[in-house]
Amino acid sequence: MKVAGYIKTIIAVGCCATVFLGCAGLKEKLKGVAGVSTKVLEESRKDAVSKTVQRDYNTCYLMTKTILDRIKAYIYADDTRKRMIAIYVSEKDTTPVGIFFKEVNSNATQIDVSSPSAFAKNLIAGELFTALEIKPQ
Repeated sequence: MKVAGYIKTIIAVGCCATVFLGCAGLKEKLKGVAGVSTKVLEESRKDAVSKTVQRDYNTCYLMTKTILDRIKAYIYADDTRKRMIAIYVSEKDTTPVGIFFKEVNSNATQIDVSSPSAFAKNLIAGELFTALEIKPQ
């Protein structure tokens, strides 16, 4: 009887440890089931549309969020550690698009727009890059 209790405890602790200590594969699978995984966006980054804009990282990041709000894109993940924003083209069009930021220097930021959909990638990149190039008056 005592042995069965110990075994159950060990199994329970093992399961909790796996979930809470960060089994990356498990976390990503759960995100995929929930529809909020960014893995496909990270994997398609090699085929991203890229542009370097003459703005600092923080300005680019904040302006991007404003632009996405204006074009009615739906932000489903905002990861400042990875320096990326993951969106759906709209609330009705759940094609995922990833926007990645890389600080080139204090006055320039490279932006990569990735998506498994070429149409969505080019649509968002066009809107975003055009708006970021407009200088304030």
